[in-house]
Amino acid sequence: MADYFKENKIDYIDYKNIDVLKKFITPHGQIVGKGRTGLSAINQRRLAQAVKRARFMGLLPYVAQ
Repeated sequence: MADYFKENKIDYIDYKNIDVLKKFITPHGQIVGKGRTGLSAINQRRLAQAVKRARFMGLLPYVAQ
């Protein structure tokens, strides 16, 4: 597996880009782990931070409905 963000030359993982963030969230609303996403450790941490910010801003749900 390859790092999605490195392949697409994305330097900043934006919390407002919901379409990209949804690729890394399970149907239940959980963040998919590093082993399944294939992200590097630093990008996995950046992804988690972006998802948490999007949840706080109300752009993503905390849990599935």
